[in-house]
Amino acid sequence: MARITIDIKKSIEKNAAVYFEKAKKSRKKLEGAKKAFKKSQDKLNLLNEKKKKIILAEKIAEKPVRKKEWYEKFRWFFSSEGFLCIGGRDATTNDIIIKKHADKEDIVFHTDMAGSPFFVIKANNKKISSKTMEETAQATASYSRAWRLGLSSLEVFYVKPEQLTKEANSGEYIAKGAFMVKGKTSYLHPMLEIAVGIKDSIIIGGPVNAIKNNSDKFVVLKQGKEKTSEIAKKIKKIIGGSIDEITLFIPAGGSRIQKAK
Repeated sequence: MARITIDIKKSIEKNAAVYFEKAKKSRKKLEGAKKAFKKSQDKLNLLNEKKKKIILAEKIAEKPVRKKEWYEKFRWFFSSEGFLCIGGRDATTNDIIIKKHADKEDIVFHTDMAGSPFFVIKANNKKISSKTMEETAQATASYSRAWRLGLSSLEVFYVKPEQLTKEANSGEYIAKGAFMVKGKTSYLHPMLEIAVGIKDSIIIGGPVNAIKNNSDKFVVLKQGKEKTSEIAKKIKKIIGGSIDEITLFIPAGGSRIQKAK
């Protein structure tokens, strides 16, 4: 209950007038508070609307996460004639490729240099052409230690999967990621260079002719002195895409951009 104080020195009318003025001031304060509250509420509503629009725009801009293919855990490319070619990134993936993914009709590529990947052309019941073999040889050489050493070319041999074995000769040891080769080997002599491109927003990389035929934009890399991280940034500016994905296709060791298209 409100308490009212009466000034006995004033008449009832004057006391009433005092409280009337106080009531008027209180009403003005209340109206001001209501206006301030409404103004704050309007600002808050405006901010919420802006926030909703930003969230909606971000959702629209978000692209669905692409499901990666099984071969993307390895080095990979499609030749200019459409053959899938997969290669090892390290000793473990070298073993996996030969043991699990090299079928009888496929062709396996490697070099005599330690630290080289195994590459496999997947035949898929088709005759493998010399063009695809040359492209795969280039990938094998370029992703080998020869790139870091600055060699311009390297001998690459190819064999059938059944010519590879983990059974060592007496007194010998076969390291992880390595295989003993039995029988005849044939050689190719590719130049060392790699291309990195983009096709339908997917970064691809490998031998120059293959990437040239399968990409919208691409760059050609040769050995150089620039670090992988710096080259990846430059490639991104030219073709777009993700730096992390671009990095996966750059050979270990220094590089330089020879040309871009």
